[in-house]
Amino acid sequence: MPVGLLIPMIRLLIMFALSLALLPGNILFAQIASDGKSSVEKAAIHPPAKSEQERDDFKAAFATAGGKAAEIAANNFASRYAGSGLRQYLYSRAMQDYELENNPAGTLAMAQKVLALNPDHVLALVLKATILADGLEISDPDHAKKTDEIRRSATLAIESVGKGFVAPAAATPQQAAVYRTTLQAMAYSALGIMELKMSDDANAEKDLGRAAVLTKITPDPFVWYHLALAQDHRKKYAAALNSVQQALQLASSNPQLQRLAEIEFDRLSGLAGRGRGSLDSTGTEPPQ
Repeated sequence: MPVGLLIPMIRLLIMFALSLALLPGNILFAQIASDGKSSVEKAAIHPPAKSEQERDDFKAAFATAGGKAAEIAANNFASRYAGSGLRQYLYSRAMQDYELENNPAGTLAMAQKVLALNPDHVLALVLKATILADGLEISDPDHAKKTDEIRRSATLAIESVGKGFVAPAAATPQQAAVYRTTLQAMAYSALGIMELKMSDDANAEKDLGRAAVLTKITPDPFVWYHLALAQDHRKKYAAALNSVQQALQLASSNPQLQRLAEIEFDRLSGLAGRGRGSLDSTGTEPPQ
């Protein structure tokens, strides 16, 4: 059974974004490294406050902690500065606070606010796709609409990361690379979960396999578990057993996932004729 997608790699990405991308100093005052960008292009990446009062009000609003309080502060700022380019940063902060509080409804609502201001905001696109995929049910009367939104948001995020993506200004090259691949992995995971729930197991295996490859630096047990389910459904038992074994090696901090992975492992081990400690070379690599 598919389980929740609000997974460790999302939490790591949120903390990374909060520490690097969304610090008021980075947004308002940081000097972008000399890279040939014009002052107009730099302003588009980090729009400045139009007045000292707007800057001070932004800093006060940004300092507000907690999803609900941050949302109220963002709404108040947006009402006072209706044309400000800084509004998206406050809604993004509220979005990420809600996610850290494990509040999918609040996270999704703030992601929609961010995307209304910046339709190409990659993190908002990824979180929207992830939350919709996580809550998707075939019995939903609007499941066709939801699947279209998941596919559109995840695909746009993948495309945006692939061309012209700007990492947080304070990130090192190594951090920027991890940030980029984690965003891509999350988008592919959302697609894979949606496809798994829609019984499109071939595409689920493909997209979850891509996510597994992208998260090799910071492997995620949820990705490997869902990949195992897709492979199991396709009767690729050796590959599925290897994938669920990867999940078991990573899931010790999540008892619910650990138990689900153990159940899947025991089922698959009988079908593939292997014991829990064995490895099958035919299942070591997820599909490319």
